[in-house]
Amino acid sequence: MASVNITSITASLTAAIFSSSAFAQFVDQTTTRFPVQAEYTNQLTVVDIDNDGDKDIVWANGQGYSTLGALLKPRIYVNNGSGVFTDETDTRVAGITGCFRGVEAGDCDRDGDWDIVLAQDYNRRPLLLINNGAGVFADQTTTRLPNITMGSSRAQFGDVDNDGDLDLLFCNSGANRFSTTGRPRLFINGGTGIYTDAPTTQFPSTALSEQLDCVFGDVDNDLDLDFHIGTRASGTMSSQLWLNNGAGTFAKLTPFVTDASAYSYDFGDIEGDGDLDLIGVNAGTSNAELLLRNGGAGTSWTNVSTQITPNPTVDDNDSRFIDYDNDGDLDLVIAALGAAERMYRNNGAGVFAQVTGIVTTTVDSSLDIKVCDVTGDGKADMITAQGESGAFQNRICINTGAADTIAPNIKLVEQVLSKSAGPWVVRTEVFDGSTSDRGYDDKGVFLIYTVNGGKPVTQQMMWSGNSLWRGVIPVQANCATIEYFVRALDASNNTASS
Repeated sequence: MASVNITSITASLTAAIFSSSAFAQFVDQTTTRFPVQAEYTNQLTVVDIDNDGDKDIVWANGQGYSTLGALLKPRIYVNNGSGVFTDETDTRVAGITGCFRGVEAGDCDRDGDWDIVLAQDYNRRPLLLINNGAGVFADQTTTRLPNITMGSSRAQFGDVDNDGDLDLLFCNSGANRFSTTGRPRLFINGGTGIYTDAPTTQFPSTALSEQLDCVFGDVDNDLDLDFHIGTRASGTMSSQLWLNNGAGTFAKLTPFVTDASAYSYDFGDIEGDGDLDLIGVNAGTSNAELLLRNGGAGTSWTNVSTQITPNPTVDDNDSRFIDYDNDGDLDLVIAALGAAERMYRNNGAGVFAQVTGIVTTTVDSSLDIKVCDVTGDGKADMITAQGESGAFQNRICINTGAADTIAPNIKLVEQVLSKSAGPWVVRTEVFDGSTSDRGYDDKGVFLIYTVNGGKPVTQQMMWSGNSLWRGVIPVQANCATIEYFVRALDASNNTASS
């Protein structure tokens, strides 16, 4: 291998901050944009399945709360480019039914398109659906995943071992998602989308009750993926945080904040200090929200739930962070069951106060919520999955406020060691004005480098989990001088360079 001199960079960014008025901003336009449906939906993901530049929707449907009901199709809604959706399930995922609790997208075979994983409940195998590049999926579960059944409510893609491919994390409670005998599962990608079950020396081996959510995030700012498992249990079976050693072997953080009755967890930097904080829906006292502030190293967490006002003890199911008022901090939206969604404005220091009139008041049964620009106008819209009760009509609220004008925040860029042997892996962490388990709403993160002052080479970095992206500078001649930086674009074409 060559030995080279590396000139690294220091990330920096200037961003315009824009404030907008806050009233009647998210308007329910379900009747003109969504098909009529009446199916029990547990979760959704927003992703461009057909590579046409707009965001489509995949829905995880499965009947029954505590007992197995009718097996349902996962639904695929295809965007016409302006945020009007058509149900194309039967031509894109033909012949597939199940009890699907979770859905996520990732390019597991590294061919440049988004594949789909579906988590199943009631002792059933998860499904891995491979994209043909045009948004038509083939069920290749039997040839790609270990033959392991689960009671699973959630799955996540992420590169846990920094080898350039996406591994798979699953909640698994046992016979069903409310069971007590299962343990989380990690499937390791061999590089082409063929997975093996991680050994217990690498991953949790003890049972964990009632796992309802799992999420990757770099909580200790070392550019690898840690993970959190959210449970509905309490005491020794309450939610857990596991830290990555950089090679995909995990150790449980002890002690950690005790919770109970959690339905979902989401990461976001609530006070703009550069680390990921954590919110647990229904995870606090008497089913209120639990807000945890990261001390910066990922090992010290403080309960700051009193910074949410009001913080009612009601049946909430999910949350997302979104800068709805374009003032540069993350606000908070809560998805409720049997009530309207609630929006909270951040004062910039991670203190949240409810504001009314921002979202159309609709009493429904939201189990999941996503924020993403589906109309192409540079504004994050709001989509909810409806299940458990009510009419089961999934909903979309269009953002009628001002477009996003704030560039992404390139928070970390990996500093390659001078004179180290190539190739050189460069990872970066990028935040923006909304959160999801697949990072911000991006139009690409790019690694740009020069060799000996020559013509810049631009490489699109691979999304590797939550807010992390990964690129590789190839081997160069001896004593070459390499300079590099990262560029990130968001859905509004705001651009940041490190």
